[in-house]
Amino acid sequence: MLSSHIFRNMFGDDEMRDIFSDKSLVQRYLEVEVALARAEANAGIVPPQAAVAIESASRQLSVDLERLQRETENVGYPILGIVHQLAEAAGDAGGFVHWGATTQDIMDTATVLQIRRALELLNQKLMVIRASMVRLAARHRDTPMAGRTHLQQALPITFGYKVAVWLSMIDRHLTRLTDLRRRVLVGSFSGAAGTLASLGDKGLEVQAALCEELGLAQPTITWHVARDGVAETIAVLGLITASLAKVATDVMLMMSTEFGEVSEPFVQGRGASSTMPQKRNPISCELILATSKAVRQHVGLILDAMVQDFERATGPWHLEWIAVPESFILTAAACSHMIFMLGGLSVDAKRMRENLSLTSGLIVAEAVMMAAAPKLGRQRAHDIVYVACREARERASRLQDVLLATPEIVEALGGAEAVERHCDPVNYLGLSGKMVDRVLSLNPGAQSPSG
Repeated sequence: MLSSHIFRNMFGDDEMRDIFSDKSLVQRYLEVEVALARAEANAGIVPPQAAVAIESASRQLSVDLERLQRETENVGYPILGIVHQLAEAAGDAGGFVHWGATTQDIMDTATVLQIRRALELLNQKLMVIRASMVRLAARHRDTPMAGRTHLQQALPITFGYKVAVWLSMIDRHLTRLTDLRRRVLVGSFSGAAGTLASLGDKGLEVQAALCEELGLAQPTITWHVARDGVAETIAVLGLITASLAKVATDVMLMMSTEFGEVSEPFVQGRGASSTMPQKRNPISCELILATSKAVRQHVGLILDAMVQDFERATGPWHLEWIAVPESFILTAAACSHMIFMLGGLSVDAKRMRENLSLTSGLIVAEAVMMAAAPKLGRQRAHDIVYVACREARERASRLQDVLLATPEIVEALGGAEAVERHCDPVNYLGLSGKMVDRVLSLNPGAQSPSG
């Protein structure tokens, strides 16, 4: 599905897919090999002219992907095939390619370079989502609607409050992406068993220089089998997509005929049925839900990949080759669908107000109870309003009318006008507006993970 000509843009986007394409991956491998040669030349381990020749060869090299495929399938890893082609292109300097390195050093560092670019792209997408949520929350700060718990109308809220709750999750994810960089954007160069034995006493010097060349942090110790950084990255993608799925679930339910409170942007034919002309299905929501479920499966896979044997694993590492690119591509798809949906979300404030009346006033039962409690006591007020609610249901009457016929409540609230005031849902929005203002005053996403 990720590379299908038909479905590819439903389950990914070209920019993220390009980061994890074969062409880009090979370039990252070559980038690491060249940086290693330069670092070793500066440390006096390989001749400076060899590093220059290797770099020149990498720029001119057109990697034979068919040959690389054959060698990768035979060896089990792609780096030896890359080394063969780069060494041949470098001529006499070819003998200094990959000096003192092991396959996993190159592959892990290349993966980190991919992750760095992917996190930058993801940050950009989340900032666009954030901007849409900010606009919606501000515009609908005071737009009343029914708040629902356990799929039942509970208390009045505002649509802006709902969106601000969504926004708070995005803000935390932006902070997570910034924090994640310190732990994940770390180079890998440690040699066969991770001890840098092949470079003698200059191993750590070369390691530091290599990481500096690539703009990565130097590891405190080898992480060939300590995979928590990669696992954390995919776990964060799981958190992000799960939050997007929560938003999609809300929108999808609010789009249902019975609610009719919001709708995805109108595009001719989008969400159409092949048999029912009236249908306008929540396609963006459905795709967000699907991609997020797939990412969550990869979170489990990446946690499985953490369980590695001794100093180099016999298989779990390969699970990352699946989980990392697919998780980022799927996450990018979820973000793109969310950007489209929020960018043109249609909000029906009139329908929201009408839905507040569906229960004939039962949604304000707590408002009446709390208003009467100072005089009657909370439990007595609760019991009286509970009976009134039951009577309103049985008679199909407005709660307000039943309460007006209950002298104890009328007296406790201070008269009929007070009963009417407390029965208006708009007068029981709590601190929805102030909470929206507080969320809008924050901007943890201001610092981009690109620096």
